[in-house]
Order: sequence, then C-alpha cells, then structure tokens
Amino acid sequence: MNGAESLVRTLVAGGVDVCFTNPGTSEMHFVAALDKVPGMRCVLGLFEGVVTGAADGYFRMKGTPASTLLHLGPGLANGLANLHNAKKANSGVVNIVGQHATYHIEYNAPLTSDIEGLARPMSAWVRTSPDAKSVARDGAAAIAAASGSPPQIATLILPADTAWNEADGVAQVPVDSQRESYSPQAVENTAKLLRSGEPTLLLMTGSAVTEQGLALAAQIAGKTGCKVMGPLASPRMARGRGRFSIDRVPYVIELAQAALKGFRHIVLLEANEPVAFFAYPNKPSLLKPEGCDIHRMTVSGENSVAALEALASALGAKPSDVKPQAAVELVKPTGALNHASIAQAIAVAIPDNAILVDESITTGRGFFPVMAGAAPHDWIQNLGGSIGYSTPVATGAAVACPDRKVICMVGDGSAMYTIQSLWTQAREGLNVLTIVFANRIYQILRGEFDGVGAGEPGKRAQDMLKIDRPTLDFVALAKGMGVPARAVTTADEFNKALADAIAEPGPRLIEVQM
Repeated sequence: MNGAESLVRTLVAGGVDVCFTNPGTSEMHFVAALDKVPGMRCVLGLFEGVVTGAADGYFRMKGTPASTLLHLGPGLANGLANLHNAKKANSGVVNIVGQHATYHIEYNAPLTSDIEGLARPMSAWVRTSPDAKSVARDGAAAIAAASGSPPQIATLILPADTAWNEADGVAQVPVDSQRESYSPQAVENTAKLLRSGEPTLLLMTGSAVTEQGLALAAQIAGKTGCKVMGPLASPRMARGRGRFSIDRVPYVIELAQAALKGFRHIVLLEANEPVAFFAYPNKPSLLKPEGCDIHRMTVSGENSVAALEALASALGAKPSDVKPQAAVELVKPTGALNHASIAQAIAVAIPDNAILVDESITTGRGFFPVMAGAAPHDWIQNLGGSIGYSTPVATGAAVACPDRKVICMVGDGSAMYTIQSLWTQAREGLNVLTIVFANRIYQILRGEFDGVGAGEPGKRAQDMLKIDRPTLDFVALAKGMGVPARAVTTADEFNKALADAIAEPGPRLIEVQM
C-alpha cells in the first residue's frame, strides 16, 4: 500500500472513522485511498471553516476526535478561525494537511507556504512526515495527541510523494497510560475553604458541568451554602428540567462585577480566572472583587466528576442536601417577536435530548435562564469568540449524534461566515434546525462601539455595522443549498415553524425577522 492508504487504515484502526474534508490536488491519493478502505465516513464541506468547525462539534458530542483533510497552507489558513475555537474548547482534532511533494517545495510554486508556521498557533502537536514509511507512525502519534488528556489539536502535514510512495503498513496508536485523575490535595484544600464558611464560588466548566457533575455540585452547594456558576461559555453544558441550573458570569463587565461581588474565594474546576472579553478604557481586565483569592481544584483533562465526588464525600454532602430550585414558567408566546417571546418559544418547543448550539449573541443573551425549564438538553457555546462557529459545530454534532435533534441559534451576521454548512447538512441529511435571527445589523458591534467610548457613530461608521443594502434573504440562501426554509415575523408563526421543523427529519431553517 502507499502512504495515503497506510494513513487511512491507521486512522480507522485508531478509532478515527469520520473525515471532514475539502481536498485539493496534493490530497488526491488520500481521496483515492478512501475508496479502498472501508469504515471511514467522509463529509465534504465547501469551505475549510465548515470542515474544522464540524470536527470541533463532533468531538464535543462524541468525545473522540474526527479528522479533517485540508489543502496546503491556504486551506489550513481558511480553517484556522474555527480551529481557534476548538482549541479554546479543548477539542481533539486530527488535521491532515496536504503539502507539495518534498522535491517540489524548493521551486516556490504558487501554493507553497510555511504550513508548520500556520499550524502551530492553533495546534499543540505539529509534524511533517518525511517519507512514506513514516506516515502511518506519524498518523498514530497524531491520534494519540488528539485523544490525550487533555485532548488537543494535532496537525499532520503530508507531502504528496509521501502519500503516493510505498509504505510499510498500519501503525498502532500508542496507549496513554498517564491519564490524569485529580489532585486529592486540591480537593482537601477546597473542602477546608468550604468548611470555613467564607463566601466561596465554585466556577465550573468542562466535565464538571455534565449532568452528573452538576448534580454533585448541587449537593455541595446545599450542604455548604457556596455558590456555583459557569464561565460565560462552556464547551458543553447539561441544561433543562431536573438538572441543577447555574448562572454564567455575564459578558458585560459591570454585570460580571456585580455577580462576583462579595466572594472571598473562587475555586476553579477546569475554568479560567474570570476576565473581561475585551479591554475597555477605565475598566478592569480582572473581574474578581478586590481581596478575592483564586484556587485551582481541577484543570482540563482531569476527572472533575471524580473530584466532585471526593469533595462531596469529604463534606458529607448528600442528595438530601440539595435545595429546591425556583420553577421556570414556560408559556407559548403570542403576538410580537422580541427577545423574551423568542426565548419562550424555543424553550417550549425543544424536544428531549436536543443539542443547542448557541451563537445568537445579542438576541440570545436572555435565553440561558429560561432554558432551565425546557426539556433536558445539551448547550454548546463558543469559547474562542471567533464568529461563524455555530453552523459548522451543529453540522459536526449532528454527524456525531444522528438520533438527536440539533438546534443552531445564530445571528444573521455570524451566519454569513459559514453559510456553506447548510449545503453539507442537506447533502448528508443531517437533523439540524438552524434559526437565524435577522436584525440586519452587527448589533454586538453597535454595543461595543459605545463600550469602548468611540463616540456616536456617523454615517460611514454606521455602514460598517449594518448589514442591509441589500437585505439578506436567508430563505432563498437555504433553499439554494437544498435546505427547506421559511421566514416568520410573529410569535404565532414562530411557534408553528418550530413545531413543523422539529417534527420533520433532516435540515430546516427558520429566519426570524426582527
């Protein structure tokens, strides 16, 4: 077999059986190998940002890495924004990036670039295979890196001649025998803090905000009186009825400071110290109150559920200690569409075990509390801040969980970054409902204009913030890519559109005209 086939066989044998791809000339032997090797599902994206974002969404729901196939340096560069988001979410991804044949690089052909240099800022592991006999071994090492503890982005660069030359065979993925658990000393230190009675916040993300982790946190909070919150965004959080509902640290600095006011200690479970998303004149970067100490209990890759179990045991916290939560009333809205009625309509409509991918930004800031009363679901958020993440992540989540309804909530500005996701959803028959909030403006940027003290925007500045002239027609865009779509202008129309779209399999789009 050649190097490309040895790599595909190594990927499948190593448990990487999905490849999100946008190939070019240098990757054709890898593409040919896909015909020879059973077991690899290939999903084509029409833009590399769709490919890398889908791999992120796949990992968030499956917990194991998918691969990507990208064309040389420019193809990788097109996908870097969503690799940035994947890195911040601690998602495991195996990138396969084509390269010119080793003997061709010196001639500086048009697509020649420093691929390793492009890869390193978003990848924890980067390697260029020097020859065909190294490809399988390097691929196995990439799988091990992406599947490690913590998971990470691994980028394997494959020169064309290493793909077409003769290889040795399949390589076995090394077993990671050093998987982290948690620090018993950190758990004991946290227990001492909570026994002290001083105002303490458990700030949790990652595995700590799974259903099991949240249930344990509810016991600990009930026993000790501590507060539990999440950061602004988590890779995946369990939400809905019957689950411990926690607040998030708000985006707006003043609101975040108010939420954190009074805490003497903040204990981090996989989370980072709360900081402002951006710098603003005369406003702080660190959000903790003065005199508040930061303590680390677990880091990403450690077993936060086991750590919470140990903490609950040390404190004598039991299920009977859980305090009742305030009921969240859900009412099917009528009349005008506004932020409140939109949130109620979605909360009423989502089915059990749905996956919500949230990039609604301005419209969706008020969604989180009301969703505590919705059917049990998983909520996926954007940790990296690079927009255009949600439709690709929803695509990958649907590939990972074909039996679950995926609901993507996105603003119209963000949706345009990776609108090609709809074509992939149609081609693959993916069970994704995309809800586009069309307010015809980058509303988040209008708020930021005020926040940084830039003054009152004039006509030219306004033109940089609005996305009208011409008005985007998401119904036409969706239908042009094979996705049934409709627009709604009232809450009653939205209720009906949601019910119809959730009842039907395959992709759908609703444009909410605001």
